[in-house]
Amino acid sequence: MTTETTEQEESTEEESFAELFARSYSDPGRLEPGQKVTARILSISGDWVFIDTGRKGEGVLDRKELLDPEGNLTVGIGESVTAWFIAASGNELRFTTKVGGGSAGSAQLEEAWRAGIPVEGVVEKEIKGGYEIKIGGSIRAFCPFSQIDLRRVAAEEVVGKQLSFRISEYAERGRNIVVSRRAILEEERLREKEALKETLTVGQMVRGTVSSLRDFGAFINVGGIDGLLPISEVGWGRVADIRERLTVGQEIEVKVKSLDWEKEKFSFSLKDTLPDPWEEAVGSFPEGAYVTGTVVRLATFGAFVTLGEGVDGLVPISRLGSGKRINHPREVLTEGESVEVKVESIDRESRRISLSLAAASRAASQAEAELVDYRKAAAEGASRSLGSLGDLLKARLK
Repeated sequence: MTTETTEQEESTEEESFAELFARSYSDPGRLEPGQKVTARILSISGDWVFIDTGRKGEGVLDRKELLDPEGNLTVGIGESVTAWFIAASGNELRFTTKVGGGSAGSAQLEEAWRAGIPVEGVVEKEIKGGYEIKIGGSIRAFCPFSQIDLRRVAAEEVVGKQLSFRISEYAERGRNIVVSRRAILEEERLREKEALKETLTVGQMVRGTVSSLRDFGAFINVGGIDGLLPISEVGWGRVADIRERLTVGQEIEVKVKSLDWEKEKFSFSLKDTLPDPWEEAVGSFPEGAYVTGTVVRLATFGAFVTLGEGVDGLVPISRLGSGKRINHPREVLTEGESVEVKVESIDRESRRISLSLAAASRAASQAEAELVDYRKAAAEGASRSLGSLGDLLKARLK
């Protein structure tokens, strides 16, 4: 077969496909090839899905396009589906949700590129700069690393999987095809975002997925938007390393703290979904109790000691020197040190607990007790002395 014959066959294939597209339904509201519609599913047969597009004529979809990897239908009667118009034949309107699920020719892919119709392809392998994608079983395309997902993913997460792509570049009669999955994911996220605008409110509890971790917090995806979960909102206590609490891909429930759709800034709180430890603080740490805590921060005016998750108390510098004047708490304590303290007072409304060092408090209590005993003994001694003197005076008077 000569090169000229091959080119003639390719030309004939493209022309026949173009002619198929040209037979679009002639009507005042006729559909153009590649036009996107949202239609309701009317019925499902063994091979076809029949849809209502709101126009004259019966819309049909290949049933295979709506199956998941296990062969189960992903839609049901009465549900809506997004599809692209291919052509009209008689009173039948042919649609597709994607191109490339079966055998796809270069002419079909060119039309898919021009019309923006998604194509299906299998990620064959990782190559320099991206991935090799096989479309329709025989046509190869290239997907850059940056276009395979919304974030950088490992090869094992995508290689071997059948995914949907948008053709971003079509050249050399189909010998040079560049595709993007990111474009489709961004469109899906945009649709989800628009839907969230109607339902999401400040104060609402929502489930989300940890999409990335940073030293200052985590980004949580709640379907359509990514919001910041500051490290200060992860728990009631101090969190030194967020990676010790959360992992990428983890599902959590968070509370919506703020929504700024114009600037696309959103914030969440995990802490607000957890029980407030201060509600139990009075019972757990009553005045006069001796408890063991951890020194978490030293300031010029005293030392902060964590008694439990989210509950800190302050030992004022005046109570750190055991009666001696010190210039800074570091002269007595170090951060991270375990220390026994006494609860001097607690104010639940202000969330303040005043502490003292247990050893100093016990020493002071012992000294006070000894002083009381001494004074009592002295008083008793003085009373006995006065009694003896009185007896002596009485004896002389006789």
